Amino acid sequence: MSTVESWKAYASDLTNEQWQVLEPLLPRQKEGGRDRQVDLRKVINAINYRTRTGCAWEMLPHDFPPKSTVYEYYRAWQRDGTWQTLHDALRCKVRQQEGRSVDASAGMLDSQSVKTTETPGERGYDAGKNVNGRKRHLLVDTLGLIITVVITAASVQDRDGGQLVFSQTKDQPRLEKVWADGGYRGEFVHWTQENCAWELEVVLRPPDQKGFAILPRRWVVERTFGWLNRCRLLSKEYEATIESSTADIYIAMSSLMLRRLTKPTTHNYENEKLLAYAA
Repeated sequence: MSTVESWKAYASDLTNEQWQVLEPLLPRQKEGGRDRQVDLRKVINAINYRTRTGCAWEMLPHDFPPKSTVYEYYRAWQRDGTWQTLHDALRCKVRQQEGRSVDASAGMLDSQSVKTTETPGERGYDAGKNVNGRKRHLLVDTLGLIITVVITAASVQDRDGGQLVFSQTKDQPRLEKVWADGGYRGEFVHWTQENCAWELEVVLRPPDQKGFAILPRRWVVERTFGWLNRCRLLSKEYEATIESSTADIYIAMSSLMLRRLTKPTTHNYENEKLLAYAA
């Protein structure tokens, strides 16, 4: 009987169907260099494993490529924008699968304050949330898919983070309206009117509301934060740089969208009820 154990995939590994979607989008090998020896599918599996489990680079299981190789691809694709390029391409595919235009006409804006660890890097104190760490500012479409992400110190006010988000949202020709919560009232509304091609509508909690309740439109971006929190690497801010933290979000969302693209017949009836309520 053979002593070699049969290979078993991790839950975060790409399926064959997901790899067929992703592989054509990956950067081609540069001309004139040595033939690529590493298996990119295994590299991405290792990066997905780290994102899902939150393990340190040194703790990657030995059946993945060497840590130095995986980290080299992670950093190179972070620096040249490949992670965002892959994410944006997959978002277009998901929107087309849902019968939507590749460009969103409406979105939701919100932020999430997250604690940092002892890892050095930019951070600040959010007095409103009592969080010492960083703040994730997201603009998502009506499906909850990320259009723009900006990460700052948690001390940055929502309205200032919103300006950073909108300033980076220049490639959305169909965007007409964005919903946001009460933290974006006041000057930010006027700034949007003067500097952006879309309308900002603030959705406020009813004054007589007690306890938790789903607010129209705003729940969509809150669900996106919930998706991100499923990845242990994103439960806190472990990265030393803002650039790495941003790349981790693109990687997590890309993994989610690949699962959605390869399971087109799966329905979430609870989400359908929420969509009906929010319409």
